[in-house]
Amino acid sequence: MGIIDLENTEIYADPLLEKVFYNLVDNAIRYGETITTVNIQFQISDDGLFLICEDDGAGVPPEEKTRIFERGVGRNTGMGLFLTREILGITGITIVENGVYGKGARFEIKTPRGTFRFIR
Repeated sequence: MGIIDLENTEIYADPLLEKVFYNLVDNAIRYGETITTVNIQFQISDDGLFLICEDDGAGVPPEEKTRIFERGVGRNTGMGLFLTREILGITGITIVENGVYGKGARFEIKTPRGTFRFIR
């Protein structure tokens, strides 16, 4: 099951932004073990727009939360989350994983103010 709540949102980003979300969902399915749901939504703060991609799977162990974005880390090619971070970084967008191990992964993508808009 998937829930997406991003309708009418435009983000100034590399055209490969679609690949970022593909990688996040693919990783959730591939490594989530007990996954049943992937939820993608947004939150607005004074810092900008946060795109949140979370699942209810196994999650990421605390010692791996920063390593998963390094080149060659992972059980498949070791390129997915590395490329995800690189694609986002081209336009100043950042990503962190801050889910609770055992309860699911949660990736927060921070889009700075001035690089997104809501259209009607």
